[in-house]
Amino acid sequence: MPVRPQRHKPVSPTTPKHTTPEQQRGSSNERGYTYRWQQSSKGYLAKHPLCVHCEQQERVTVATDVDHIVPHRGDMVLFWDRANWQGLCHPCHSAKTAKEDGGFGNARRA
Repeated sequence: MPVRPQRHKPVSPTTPKHTTPEQQRGSSNERGYTYRWQQSSKGYLAKHPLCVHCEQQERVTVATDVDHIVPHRGDMVLFWDRANWQGLCHPCHSAKTAKEDGGFGNARRA
């Protein structure tokens, strides 16, 4: 009986040249955004319910994201420093992150 030929399966990339920025960056869990972070950020937003950037522009908007004022870049001491947190609405958080990272979809390289 005839046998179906095997499908071509390209070898997965192993060099940094062939990996995407998302693969180099690591998962959200690897970057510290764990269950502990989820609980801490919910508690922070309960105490700080308004977007800081919108308040500066005299708009009232609910904060949905906890932002690190100074990007932590993997520094867990800075990551957990609540003095470095602020509540932002999602559009403000996305715009701030894009500005820091050099544009939407462009991960900053260290």
